Amino acid sequence: MKRSILTLSGLLASLFLTVGLAQANLPLAQLSQGEIPTLAPMLEQATPAVVNISVQGSREVRQRMPDAFRHFFGPRGPGEFREERPFRGLGSGVIIDAERGYIVTNAHVIRDATDIIINLQDGRTFAAKKIGDDPESDIALLQIEADNLIALSIADSDRLRVGDFAIAIGNPFGLGQTVTSGIVSALGRGNLGMEGYEDFIQTDAAINSGNSGGALVNLRGELIGINTAILGPHGGNVGIGFAIPSNMMKNLVDQMIEFGEIRRGSLGIRGIDVTSELTEAMNLSVTQGAFVNEVLPDSAAEAAGLRSGDVIVGMNGNRIINFRELRAKIATLGAGRQVRLAVLRDGRTLDIDVTLRRAEQAQVAANVLHPMLEGATLLNDQTQDGKAGVLISELERTAPAARLGLEKGDVIIGVNRQRVHNLAELRKALQEQRGVVALNIQRGNQTLYVLIR
Repeated sequence: MKRSILTLSGLLASLFLTVGLAQANLPLAQLSQGEIPTLAPMLEQATPAVVNISVQGSREVRQRMPDAFRHFFGPRGPGEFREERPFRGLGSGVIIDAERGYIVTNAHVIRDATDIIINLQDGRTFAAKKIGDDPESDIALLQIEADNLIALSIADSDRLRVGDFAIAIGNPFGLGQTVTSGIVSALGRGNLGMEGYEDFIQTDAAINSGNSGGALVNLRGELIGINTAILGPHGGNVGIGFAIPSNMMKNLVDQMIEFGEIRRGSLGIRGIDVTSELTEAMNLSVTQGAFVNEVLPDSAAEAAGLRSGDVIVGMNGNRIINFRELRAKIATLGAGRQVRLAVLRDGRTLDIDVTLRRAEQAQVAANVLHPMLEGATLLNDQTQDGKAGVLISELERTAPAARLGLEKGDVIIGVNRQRVHNLAELRKALQEQRGVVALNIQRGNQTLYVLIR
């Protein structure tokens, strides 16, 4: 009985794979009679494009001062101390351009790294330089100088469907290159609190620690996503993994290459998710989409003719499920891009073309830039005399940033005597500094320095 069950299981697995290969238009005719379908030929082409990444560097560690030592400092002495500690880490990456040596990985894989080493499947090893990163979407771009590289072609992730086959390739637990398979179990996942912009592919292909930055591919061996996170106890796989869609990744990488930074697109609306309660209250004909509460003045949305009360149900021919998905797609597309929105208005669906503007007022939680800035919210602004800088627009009274001496309304205009004009320059300047950092602050008519470690 046990043997017959195993045989049936094997036959079912073979049947599903055969159907999947047929749907992918792969050459089933090449299989000889009785031969079991296999992913091996595709993987032999795809796996050389997935690399292992080793990093090392140092990070600031904060620890509370033991009570036994506090009497040396008195009641107002330091409650914690800080020190730089070395670290090593492992992750994965994907070669997306063989000619220029471009490799995509997760921003968290290389965070604070001073040395980044790329290990290819053929045994070669190269030092990599960072071209750019975006911690808010967890994408980073690296580059190596190497010949005879193999790159993955990038698929259109907007065409994915729940039930499509997916294969994860990476370096789990530092074991070396490993392949797991499954299906796309959900699309447009968000509100997980993992990144600032979330529009994840969910898959049950096993993703474990060390797979971060690796490839999620379809049955043709095309890149459909960058593996980034898992949901499970103790960091282990329980069949729920998340990948950043390839289209989102490509949009961000193109901006890093062209501009050296992310130039987020801005639509210029405030809104909420369409829910069953909203559908009933507003007598809508849809139960999913992004409801427009307000159209901001002098915005891309206003220029295109969007109105409050509109419901955005699609973008560039693809369905929009909720406001969070719309926000993530718009922000990662980049300024200057044109999008076609499907808008429900007064029971009719309209197509509205919008040219995105640059999100100059995009807010950032400051702890994304530096842990000691936790509790502050930053946005691009200017001083009273018109100097461009980074405004502290909100500040929690008891937060670490407030204890440093920062105040709401301060404008950061420099880091260690290096002038910064916007969030992108501030982020880059903080990444390049080690140890003590002096923030140059404009406070009203005063200029002062605030030190952080």
